[in-house]
Amino acid sequence: MTDHNASPPAASDPWADIRPYADAEVEDVLRRLAHDNELLNALTQFRLPRLARLAPPLARLLASRAVKREVQGVRDVRAFQQRIAGYMDRMIRQSTDAFDVTGLDRLDPETAYLFIGNHRDISLDPAFVNYALYRAERNTVRIAIGDNLLKKPYVTDLMRLNKSFIVPRSARGKRAMLAAYQNLSEYIRHSITVDNHSIWMAQREGRAKNGIDLTGPAIIKMLTMARRRADKDAGTGEAIKELRIVPVSISYELDPCDVQKAQELFDLDTRGGYDKTEFEDIQSIVAGITGDKGRVQLHFGTPLGADAGTAEEVAAEIDRQVIGGYRLFPTHYLALEALGDAPELVSHRAITARDRERFDKRLATVPEALRPYWLAQYANPVKHKAGRLAL
Repeated sequence: MTDHNASPPAASDPWADIRPYADAEVEDVLRRLAHDNELLNALTQFRLPRLARLAPPLARLLASRAVKREVQGVRDVRAFQQRIAGYMDRMIRQSTDAFDVTGLDRLDPETAYLFIGNHRDISLDPAFVNYALYRAERNTVRIAIGDNLLKKPYVTDLMRLNKSFIVPRSARGKRAMLAAYQNLSEYIRHSITVDNHSIWMAQREGRAKNGIDLTGPAIIKMLTMARRRADKDAGTGEAIKELRIVPVSISYELDPCDVQKAQELFDLDTRGGYDKTEFEDIQSIVAGITGDKGRVQLHFGTPLGADAGTAEEVAAEIDRQVIGGYRLFPTHYLALEALGDAPELVSHRAITARDRERFDKRLATVPEALRPYWLAQYANPVKHKAGRLAL
């Protein structure tokens, strides 16, 4: 598949504010990042905390030199992503026991798809999709990312360098939001049908913190806006078939952010709300990358056809494939066992003494009040797959 990162003329670039950076923009953005004090401060606090405290200017200077050295010779998006692939190699070696990919071989390598996946980790879900495509020598995807995560200019730059495009969640007023979603829908349709460039987006806004993967029909309605604007007679099925939607399931044996998710669910239940700290999303990204994930499986489903008549029917088919492709690990069954739910779903499962020891050791670190929520994250996929959840 041809990579389409050429910079369009400014006058014909209706998506300049939301699209990923083009090849012609990469070097300027990298130069800007090498001198961005907020990025440099963040790097020094992580890698050089003592020097950052005692001599901030010197720490920033060293960080700037390190950034320049790291991106030396990077002049286009592909080269930038090749550097990222090296980090993914190391991350997979250090924080996973295995990474398996299924279903990708059934998809045409020369065709663009709209991959819609379940959402468990802010950055790793699409990163694993990209890594699988990269290792299969296919073009990587453009990634939908909510503007709520882009609170710092350097974060926006880094994401857009990595082929992310911006999903508006902070537009004020119904008219402004409608216009923003229409523009987004047209960008996605253009990427698939004109650029022949695949896209990844989550099946819902926000991560599935309770382990229940469900597609939001509102997302499906947004996706069909562009086709319906171009052809008022087009039905939902026609618009969906044109986008070549492929459901994607990602399954983590262990979730590095499971305790934080349990805390959020606990607060919502007991206090009626959850107060997210300013940089919590960034901390979750770091925790997801560095934390132990056990085994990870990525499954690509089959493209949706034109037989769905409503957004709800499309969402239901995506859910069916996502749940069908989800892999259950011993962690999931042990969590269900600990809750005392549906024992018949746990019996006769291949659970080793090592699996149980690892699970018990991890559970022991979870505060008592959070344990029901922590366990539910892992147990719910078992019940969902078995059709035993009341949704």
